[in-house]
Amino acid sequence: MVIMEDTLIKSDVLKGGEFIVKESAAEDTFIPEDINEDQKMVRQMVKDFAKESGDKPHKLDYQVELMNKAGELGLLGCHIPEAYGGMPLDTNTNTFISEELGAMGGGFATTIAAHTGIGMLPILYFGTEELKTKYLPKLASGEWKAAYCLTEPGSGSDALAAKTRADLTPDGKHYLINGQKMWITNAGFADMFIVFAQIDGDKFTGFIVERNMPGITFGAEEHKMGIKGSSTRQVFFENVKVPVENVLGEIGKGHLIAFNALNIGRFKLGVMCMGGAKKAIDVAVNYANERKQFNQPIANFGAIKYKLAEQAIRTFALDSLCYRISDLLQDKKAALIEKGVAFSDATLEAAEEYAIECAIIKVYGSEVTDYVVDELVQIHGGNGFSEEYHAARAYRDARINRIYEGTNEINRLLMVSQLLKRAMKGKIDMVGPAWAVQKELASMPSFETVEGGYAEERKALKDFKKIILMAAGAAVKMQMEGQLDIKEEQEIVMNIADMMIDVFVAESLLLRVERLSEMPAKSHSQDIYDAMLKVYFTDASSRITKSATDALVSFAEGDLLKTFLMGVKRFSKYTPTNVKVARRLIADTMIESNEYCF
Repeated sequence: MVIMEDTLIKSDVLKGGEFIVKESAAEDTFIPEDINEDQKMVRQMVKDFAKESGDKPHKLDYQVELMNKAGELGLLGCHIPEAYGGMPLDTNTNTFISEELGAMGGGFATTIAAHTGIGMLPILYFGTEELKTKYLPKLASGEWKAAYCLTEPGSGSDALAAKTRADLTPDGKHYLINGQKMWITNAGFADMFIVFAQIDGDKFTGFIVERNMPGITFGAEEHKMGIKGSSTRQVFFENVKVPVENVLGEIGKGHLIAFNALNIGRFKLGVMCMGGAKKAIDVAVNYANERKQFNQPIANFGAIKYKLAEQAIRTFALDSLCYRISDLLQDKKAALIEKGVAFSDATLEAAEEYAIECAIIKVYGSEVTDYVVDELVQIHGGNGFSEEYHAARAYRDARINRIYEGTNEINRLLMVSQLLKRAMKGKIDMVGPAWAVQKELASMPSFETVEGGYAEERKALKDFKKIILMAAGAAVKMQMEGQLDIKEEQEIVMNIADMMIDVFVAESLLLRVERLSEMPAKSHSQDIYDAMLKVYFTDASSRITKSATDALVSFAEGDLLKTFLMGVKRFSKYTPTNVKVARRLIADTMIESNEYCF
């Protein structure tokens, strides 16, 4: 495997959450079409691995075999420093790898993601040098498999409510862990567990626990709706003696381990969802071309073309989002390493910086994939309900993505709370831009016309951001005046989160389409990419209008509400495109190629 380093240092890297108040340039944006020859080689290696694996990724009996093979290929250590047995590749190359692993299906994608992400990263981020040296080489090679024990019967989203205890032995050399964990991926074969327990019942702390330590027992394999190839069991701890040296990070600071490991987990999940969505669209197009009704392929019908095109538009937008965030993570890590920050600390800090963006990709990626597989079943009709076809399994496998790595509801709340925290700490200036929007509302509207290139989309994007600033700013102002408690108004927070998602996705899509317009050699005519862009912006304008209106009427009234609603109308103007013609152009392109070809 070729080792690639982060060498290009950009001087002005977008800060986490800053997309709300700052524009980005297309020329500074990495898109999938920028893939280089080394990355193509690595990507092809993963494709070959997936092809050779056949149907094994979906079968529980083959997970260890596949993990061993992945270890031989270097896929388990491509994010780990050489000093600990890894072969570190740049972030974008790792993203291409995750995409192809996602296309393998829910069972193995879950297995390998749990191992390389939440299983290994806590050690890389928070382990002592001794712990890193002891465990990471075994995990990078695949000799050992990892699992992550956080959830309990009484603590899911509220992870800090865990009841599992850890008490220091009288000689001060061990902790005795007692408790129960559930929904533990890889528990059937993992050699090592990242376990969270309350020291003395009130200090949430992370530990490394080995499978062979006396006192660990396991429940039976869970009978799950989907991802049946992955191992999921309960894990029980009864007076398990864990050396004090196996404490991860600081005592009582386990939440830092849990939450930071989940940031990259969320990012990888969004990327894997994208890979799975592309695979599902391939199956949908194949079936639509083969299935005949009324003496012609169902791909000829407008209702089916709508479904295929909408699958493609959302997935293409997700693809754009994945590699934009990937490049932000890479740039941040590279800049930190250039300043002398250690690899592990730079990786951790980059993930922490883009916690908002990682939450966005997790939510959007899982919901795009849910849409794609739902329409995959519908395109198959009755056959989609049969286990003999790919559609049924894809449908079942996709559903978990909106639940693990933090439910989509939790992630929506997280992205808004993180944005407001960053603003209050001065990391992002939202006050100035929000105040500018308020002043603009009090002025006469501008009737200037925009012409040329993607000027209309650029203006629409600026206006969409103004709607967020207006709604969020008004809610914060009312909270400061004691008229509103945002923490208790989850519906309003969800509305703001949905606008944030639409804006960040729309901007990522625009930046990619702009880049493509400047590329002389590309897979399709620019008209097709423009069609995707215009359909997305048309629909996003309506969604943002609805979300903003729902939020504002929840806390404003009278003349103030009228002013805000006029602002929403003013800032949500985007010339609608002929979405029927645009979608048919996109669908016909895929139908001719007989695959997702973007």
